[in-house]
Amino acid sequence: MAFAVPSRGARRPAKARRGFATPLILLAPALLWLIVFFVIPTISLASQSLQTGDIDNGFVLTWHFQNYSDALSRYWPQFARSFSYAAIATLGTLILGYPLAWFIAHRSGPLKTTLLVLVVAPFFTNFLIRTLAWQIILTDQGWVAGFFRATGLTQVLQWLGLTANDSLMGSPFAVISGLIYNFLPFMVLPLYTSIERLDLRLVDAAGDLYANGWNKFWKVIWPLSLPGVVSGTLLTFIPAAGDYINSKLLGNTNTVMIGQVIDSQFLRVLNYPLAAALSFILMVSIVVLVGAYVRAAGTEELV
Repeated sequence: MAFAVPSRGARRPAKARRGFATPLILLAPALLWLIVFFVIPTISLASQSLQTGDIDNGFVLTWHFQNYSDALSRYWPQFARSFSYAAIATLGTLILGYPLAWFIAHRSGPLKTTLLVLVVAPFFTNFLIRTLAWQIILTDQGWVAGFFRATGLTQVLQWLGLTANDSLMGSPFAVISGLIYNFLPFMVLPLYTSIERLDLRLVDAAGDLYANGWNKFWKVIWPLSLPGVVSGTLLTFIPAAGDYINSKLLGNTNTVMIGQVIDSQFLRVLNYPLAAALSFILMVSIVVLVGAYVRAAGTEELV
């Protein structure tokens, strides 16, 4: 009796199939999650943005692209305000977060652990409550407002257009301050991770080559910490651009951000197509801005 012995060439495809199937099986839960909670909602949002109708008679897909032009023509100031506030808040968190991350990264023992816990401690409190606390901090009778008035900083803020009078509440300054406070940990943690891995021998080598303090930072430290900078700015800018809690609780009618408009259109006006169009424009705008930023930073391989 003769038996057919599988050749080595026949075994390889089976092994290759098993090797190809294993990653797919491992990725399946994440892919399913993305499909259910991102792809399908995005398609539904795009479909809703092209519908017409009202809440009583229902909405029908009519490919009404006019919703997009209406959204841009009516709410472009809120779009511009959202991106400008998010950009200022991102810059503020970077200026505050970089020295803090550097300080933490070069500490050791219990002090480092304590400082890291303090950075993430705000997350132990609800986002809404943290923002509401700023109403008390910035109230006209508080010590912060008193300090700003006593030192003349309120005049500086008025000159910058961040406040309209001596009051800090209900102003762009209050909204941006709230954004900086709420998103500061998103900047500090990536910076800390990047700076902690920085090889200080390179900084010493720059000193041996007669580099001064600024050149050490700009030519050595900054490029090596750029992955953390890019990650931190993305983690801060993206949620800040779509935020509406800070503008709602700390601002006024002149500080309305696009997230607040979308919330109003969805929940109060019940104009779902326009709200969906606004959401889609915001999402695409952020994707384009982030893509351009990452490309300009030259760190596509690092983020």
